[in-house]
Amino acid sequence: MKLTPNIALVTTPTRLAGLLAKFGTKGSARFRMQTARSTYLSENVSAAAVVHANADFDEYIDEDQRYLSAVKTIRNELEGLGYPVVLVPRNYIASFFFQMTEAVVVVGPDGLVANTAKYAGDIPIIGINPMPDRFDGVLLPFQIAEARRVVHRTLAKKATVRRVTLGEVSLSDGQSMLAFNDFFVGRSSHVSSRYILYSGTKSETHSSSGVIVSTGAGSTGWLSSVYHMTCGISRTLGLDPSSPPHLPWDTNALQWVVREPFLSRSSQVEMVTGQVRSELPLRLESLMPEGGVIFSDGIESDFLDFNSGTIAEFRIAKTQSKLVV
Repeated sequence: MKLTPNIALVTTPTRLAGLLAKFGTKGSARFRMQTARSTYLSENVSAAAVVHANADFDEYIDEDQRYLSAVKTIRNELEGLGYPVVLVPRNYIASFFFQMTEAVVVVGPDGLVANTAKYAGDIPIIGINPMPDRFDGVLLPFQIAEARRVVHRTLAKKATVRRVTLGEVSLSDGQSMLAFNDFFVGRSSHVSSRYILYSGTKSETHSSSGVIVSTGAGSTGWLSSVYHMTCGISRTLGLDPSSPPHLPWDTNALQWVVREPFLSRSSQVEMVTGQVRSELPLRLESLMPEGGVIFSDGIESDFLDFNSGTIAEFRIAKTQSKLVV
């Protein structure tokens, strides 16, 4: 089959779609929500609580209708620009052949842009915010009505792009993975992660709840939550809180931080944060016989095994993502 250049339109299932996949019908899904709410409340649950549960489910329906309408409108607007429009559901992003794609259009939320970017390479990505009242839009600078104009400019090579540094991890067995926002290294369960951390000429054996390795784009996400936690503890104890890092999106560095390091006879807590630079990679050697994982951008189902005998090296990726702004 001959492949032709295309415009990729990336979409995601709504919360309602997730409920229907689990419960089959809207009626069953609504009943489950009402039952859960009623069970949680006391035996004297008021009628208002049941109405509130209905209101929550109605919000799911409204969100679903608005999102599907946005996708349909955007697809119609993109038809006639000279390239076929190919729908790419979120679950197929990793296997989609982006090499024939001229422009990638992502119909929010923000996280969908991050999930797409590590597979799209240097193809320009256009983030559309289908519901500005629901999505922050940090990675979704355009509205539905702007889709055709922005894509047309992108195809004509006239669009302004913002370059975003990606992180890359490579394992001693040859496997690798990219991250737009961040990597998580640890256990697939809530038990302690055990590993040896190497940075520069220093090393430590750790027992912790995992390590976050963040890009500049991800520095306001998971990484910042770790710093906010430590700031809150510092304020409570009357200490000076530190400010969370804010790295430029095109920075030539990654920031890493250890979550909840535990001090014991066999584990240390001196090396808890630092940076990855071109001349300063971060290496982790797994001490976990099973259950060790590395995943990126919050996609737990797409992971690399990180068990005993495996060394992971984190570096700045050679290629950058291109977000249309």
